[in-house]
This record gives sequence, C-alpha cells and structure tokens, in this order.
Amino acid sequence: MTEIAVQGMRRATDRVTLLARSGGEVPDVSTLVPEQFTDRRTTSTRRHATIACVIPAYNEEGTIRAVLTSILSQTRPPDTVHVVINNTDDDTGEIAGEFVGEHERTVKGQKYTTTVHVHDIGVNPDKKVGALNYGYYVSRAHDYILGVDGDTTLDRFCVEWMEKEMVTDQRIGGLSAIYSFDKSTVHGPMATFLVAGQRAQFAGFNMDNLVRGRNMAVLGGQCSLFSVRALEQVMYLNHQAAPWVRDSEVEDSKLSLQIKDAGYSTKISARARANVGPMETLRSLHGQQVKWNYGGIDLLWPGQRGDTKGQPTHPNLRLRWYENIAMVFNIFSRMAFLLLLAAALSIDAFVFNPVWLIPPVVATCLNLRIAASMHDKSGSDIFYALLVAPAEIYMWLRMGHFLTAWTQFFARSDKDNWAAQAAAERGRGSAYVMPLVCAVATFAVLIFAWSQQSVQLQSAILSIGWPVLYLLTVLQTVFMLKKLVRRQRGFQV
Repeated sequence: MTEIAVQGMRRATDRVTLLARSGGEVPDVSTLVPEQFTDRRTTSTRRHATIACVIPAYNEEGTIRAVLTSILSQTRPPDTVHVVINNTDDDTGEIAGEFVGEHERTVKGQKYTTTVHVHDIGVNPDKKVGALNYGYYVSRAHDYILGVDGDTTLDRFCVEWMEKEMVTDQRIGGLSAIYSFDKSTVHGPMATFLVAGQRAQFAGFNMDNLVRGRNMAVLGGQCSLFSVRALEQVMYLNHQAAPWVRDSEVEDSKLSLQIKDAGYSTKISARARANVGPMETLRSLHGQQVKWNYGGIDLLWPGQRGDTKGQPTHPNLRLRWYENIAMVFNIFSRMAFLLLLAAALSIDAFVFNPVWLIPPVVATCLNLRIAASMHDKSGSDIFYALLVAPAEIYMWLRMGHFLTAWTQFFARSDKDNWAAQAAAERGRGSAYVMPLVCAVATFAVLIFAWSQQSVQLQSAILSIGWPVLYLLTVLQTVFMLKKLVRRQRGFQV
C-alpha cells in the first residue's frame, strides 16, 4: 500500500495514543505487548492531548466576558484560547483584551495553564468562516480544536467530558455538546415565550440524535470539538486550503458531511453541555431559522449549485429529510384543518367528533416527555408543554421559517442570509412578517373562491377533504406515538 504524506500534516501511520489530562488513561492493549513483538518500523508514544479553543467573535461585547470566564473555569481548561474578532464595530476587542495572557488553574491536584490570545482581523469578507479558518491556522499544532461561538457559555465539565470521549475513540472526527439556553438572562413575555420554544426545539433535536447511536447530523459551531487529524484529512480529500468553506449557508453542516465522508464519525456528547445565545425577538429568530433551513436545503437537494453539490443520500442528512417531510405534513394538516373547518361552518355542515382531540393530546404528552428529559427543566418548560397553545404558536412560526427558506431556494434568490440574520439581530428588517402576510392572503383568496362555488361542489369538496385529512392525521399521530414510547436510554438534554 502506498503511503501518502501531505506536507505540513500528520501521517496517518503515526502511532500516538492521546490521554486526557483530566485523568484516566485510554484502555490500549498494545501497551501489554512484549517488546520483542513490537513493530520497530513505527514509533508509538503516549502523551496528553492538547486543545486549542477558537472563538469567532462578531459584535459580542455583551457576551464575550461570560464566554471567556466559562472557558477559563473549566475542570479541564483548553491549553490555548484564540479570540478571532472580525467585522466588529463594538467593544468586543477591548473586553476580550482584559483576558489576554496566561491563566493558571489547579483542579484535583492537576495544574493547567491556559494562554489567551486576541486577534482582530478587521474587515473579513468570509465573515465567520474566515474567522474559523484563521483560528485553525493558529491552532493546528494542537491535537484538537474546540470551536465556541461568541455567545455560548460552557458547563464547567464540558471540555473535560468532550476530551475524554474523543481520546477513548479515535474514530470520532468531531463531537458536539448538548445545546440548550440559559433562561436566567431572558426578560419580557415575548422573549420568554420564544426561548421556551427554542429550548423545546433543541431538546427534541438533541434527543433524536442521542437515541440514534449518538450520531450527530450537524456539528454545530456553537460548541464542538474537532480532531485536527480529521480536519487535515478533509482538506486533503476536498482540495481545500482550510477546513471551513464559505460556499454554504451553514458552514458547520458542510464540514460535518466532509468529516463523515473522510471516514470519521460525527457524534453528540452524552454529557457535555453548553448554553447558546437565544434569539429573543421574532425578527432575529426568523433570520436565524431561515438561514439554517436554507443551508440545510442547499445540502440535501440534488444538483450542483456553484461549489455546493447536493447530497440527498448522505447518511448525515437522513434526519434533515425526516424533519423536512414532517414539516410538510404539519403545514398541510394545519392549513387543511382550518380551511375545512371554515368551509364546513359556512354551510352549517360541521359536526364535532371527540376523536379530533386525540392528536393534540398525544402531541401534548410528547411535549411533556421532551420537557421532562431536559437537564435543567423548570416550571416554564412544563407549562409550555401543558398549555398546548404556546407550542402550537411556535410551530406556526417554524412553518413560516420553513416556507420562507424553500421559497428563497426555488426562487434562486441571491439574498445574503448571513447579512440578513446580522441585521435582524440588530433590530433591522421586516422579512419576518411576510409569512403572516402570505398566510392571511392565501386564506382570504381561498375563502373568496369557496364562496363562489355551488353548494353541491362545496359538499363534494368536504366529502373528499375530511377523509384525506383523517388519514394524514392518523399517520402523524402514529409517528408521535412512536416517539412518545421510544426508549431514551437515560439520556438528558
């Protein structure tokens, strides 16, 4: 077999057994082999792993202090922290500069030294992708790179647990933390409602990945630990100068697919947790969710678009297909129910049947089980699930985000969703009201068209529409029941 060596990169044949600095050695039977039987063509060494943390920061003056404090307070702090400031016009650099230098911390007798660097790369057309790649270049001498967003705070055991999981299984190319949101920083009824919805949404997504063998479809940029060896392999196989590429709306999803294609696994941690920055307004939530949805569509839809090639059959995208198909069913069933209900009432043909209460009851039970599985659940999470209306309203918001993203995709829109999200987070833009305007207009047109039909045609439409909706609702209820009764194997989100 021909040995491939890439200049500046580690050889795949190097035998280095990495150990977690926080304690506990990697079980390795090779250490038991007598010396006369060892392979003298290779050298095998055992040493502690090194971790560099990269924080791409864009106007994060309100959160960067808490982020750095949480990283330096870890039970296993990173060896180096690089704050990469880009396109910023606030005081992020000055605040982060207060942490520059060496920080020492002793945990259980183990002394750690963490060096913090701040790099301001100025105006950067590649935005977050450029900041991440800059962070890679200054961190690639380490074994692992921990990517943390500038608004994400880590649980104090986060890095320790992620490191232990990585060193005990070298097949893992990237490991994501379990994400949630800190409710203590949220104020106001609208922000409280939106954060409760995001907590439920993330909890359901995390649990889906945990019970599927902990295989993570997307190594979120909020807090993920990457093997430098895996990143280098991705660069070599894809002829890239750096791990992250700018031709995808969701740089973390694209890299996750590439890591998987390089032969590594992408996992979600069983215990490591991090609180990400929540979207506290309808405007900012719309910008974020549309960007995520659009990026996911771009990756899963067949065909070549610029430098991005759709991979509909990629194993990492199966969950995305399921989510998109489920959302189509949700949209159709809700729109059809409202239209059929209005149509039936208009000709006094509606007869209530208690059977229609079964789907919302099952959905409420499923929401309750998701809330109960949260690591830091509170009364607000339980009430969100019990009251039905909040979860239903949030679902309508998600439907609007979903339809907006698909509309942009099929319209071949050149809209910069990165810029749109940044503007929305600053309180600019009104795109978030368009789904509501379109929904109202659609209902108005359909109701007007309905009023122009004869009674015989109206009766025929109802006689076909209700049975179709029955079948669709039964199918949705069966899938909800399946998720309701599945084993969660002790995982908490």
